[in-house]
Amino acid sequence: MKARGRPLPPQRPATPPTLRQRLTAANRRCTPYLYISPFFLLFLITGLFPLLFTGWVAVHRWDLIMGQGEFVGLDNFRRVLGSPDFWKSTRNTFSIFLLSSVPQVILAITIAALLNFNLRGRTFWRMGVLLPYVVAPVAVVLIFSNLFADRFGVINSLLDLVGIAPVRWHSEVLPSHLAIATMVNFRWTGYNTLIFLAAMQAIPRDLYEAAAVDGANRVRQFFSVTVPMLRPTIIFVVITSTIGGLQIFDEPRLYDQYGRGGADGQWRTLTIHLYELGWTQSDFGRASAVAVLLFLLIVAIGLVNFTITRRIATAGGHR
Repeated sequence: MKARGRPLPPQRPATPPTLRQRLTAANRRCTPYLYISPFFLLFLITGLFPLLFTGWVAVHRWDLIMGQGEFVGLDNFRRVLGSPDFWKSTRNTFSIFLLSSVPQVILAITIAALLNFNLRGRTFWRMGVLLPYVVAPVAVVLIFSNLFADRFGVINSLLDLVGIAPVRWHSEVLPSHLAIATMVNFRWTGYNTLIFLAAMQAIPRDLYEAAAVDGANRVRQFFSVTVPMLRPTIIFVVITSTIGGLQIFDEPRLYDQYGRGGADGQWRTLTIHLYELGWTQSDFGRASAVAVLLFLLIVAIGLVNFTITRRIATAGGHR
């Protein structure tokens, strides 16, 4: 090829990169992975390995003292699914989860909307809603166990003042679930309130000003502006509440002095059932099978939430 009738000068061969240049390029490629590697190493040790090992134990006859026994395949799962205690625990888990998570989200959004106003001492009120979260679960359960005591309880005393018969909070199924759900709501409502409050403060004020110009009052602005803008945060809170609600253990475990979920399993959850199989009956095979089934249940509900999330996000994008 010629340029203006003159041949181009011969090109010099590319010089190979020096060792320092190679090390610099490798450093740029590997440094991001080194930064995130501690998380994956910890997850491998404390998350993935226990999960895989639980699946291994679930297909063996495993004793607390003797250790690994013979391979039994899916026999542990058949025994668990054929046990009435498992289905009763599943019912109790979903009942307590629904009684706690649904009111919790509604209360958290409402309190966050009130705290989003220009209140006097708003920092004090915002930090105050977080105090129940930092209280030890044991202290919370001890207080609420006395409040919901079957005899001489504060709640029954208040009900007696208005002519309502005392409720057997530790004997009947639904009252015990309501009492435990109240403890969960007391501890976690403030935590979720701060999450919603942070999301509300990120909403542009121009939207509220435009709604006010159109004649919308505060209630109308809340349902027409605030709630739609909080859609991703609501989905996040619902998913985390679902995972935590299905793994509830502390509150039902400490609700009475025996820690077995009631005399007839009135409030025995799946985690308590798992604990009883593993440490009381020393049957780690069935306990691991319950753990695997609980994991699959959480994954299934997570997939449902993910599907709903995508549909909501798609519907919001077409508006």
